[in-house]
Amino acid sequence: MSSRSTWQSAGLAEQLEITERSVRRDITRLRDLGYPVHSVSGRYGGYSLGAGGRLPPLLLDDDEAVSIAVALHDVSQRSEQLVAQSALSALTKLGQVLPASLRDRVAALSTVVVGVPRPNDPSPSSSNVDVLMTIALACSRSERLRFDYQTAGGVESSRSVEPYRLVSVGRRWYLVAFDLDRVDWRTFRVDRIDRTRNNGARFVRVEEPDAAALVAQGLAVGAHENIATIRVARPLEITASEINPTTGIATADPDDPAYTLVEIGGDLDWLARFLAGFPLPYEVIEPPELRDELRRLGEVLVAANSGEHRAAGTD
Repeated sequence: MSSRSTWQSAGLAEQLEITERSVRRDITRLRDLGYPVHSVSGRYGGYSLGAGGRLPPLLLDDDEAVSIAVALHDVSQRSEQLVAQSALSALTKLGQVLPASLRDRVAALSTVVVGVPRPNDPSPSSSNVDVLMTIALACSRSERLRFDYQTAGGVESSRSVEPYRLVSVGRRWYLVAFDLDRVDWRTFRVDRIDRTRNNGARFVRVEEPDAAALVAQGLAVGAHENIATIRVARPLEITASEINPTTGIATADPDDPAYTLVEIGGDLDWLARFLAGFPLPYEVIEPPELRDELRRLGEVLVAANSGEHRAAGTD
């Protein structure tokens, strides 16, 4: 019926196989429900559905329905209370009308997802919904999974894992799984996973790590060649509130609980700029090159704000 913008009463009656009286009754019912149905009298008049009004029923294919459910679940986990409650309510309503097969996929996702806050992440996620759902089901059912994986350096390999949790960080998804070939826990970016194969082989999990902490650790230090250690003159609870878990790993100083040790990964220039704006007192433990970079940055900042350089065009 969406192929035409305007329909005459007789044409609607013929298409719907009802009487024109029924058409008029149904139009009245739609208007009572809040749908803006416009009518124009005359030879070339008819009915048309206007913009606005209350939200009409949506026709979604399977991937669209699951994608909306994924987004609503993410919003419900990350947002302030009012928005989170609305998202959770919408997710519940969506779940009530989903077919059983889709409802199982969405339910699986809800039980195996954890989140790590990562503010101001501009990078979009290109994770395939089918891949995401296959992983979620394997996690919830404790079924082994095989997939092709490409590292950040472009190296391709085939992995066999026992999947545990999906972790959302900003706009990206990560799989935390026990790698059977490497006999260790690993994290995988979902947008780098392809050709997932689930053969239904079940396994019994004997260890359950902190999935969010594993992903955060990988982002904070695992992906960097340069790792700096600083000692902050504040206890852990204060220091941790100033460092996002994907930026640095904070642990209490074993020698003095009034101090915190923080590991941060990145190149020397970025580390120096980050520490220049860090609001708590600290000292650099290692590497010594970072202290040199901080001194160099300090000299640049002092020179730029010494007042010796006057704005162009002033006396």
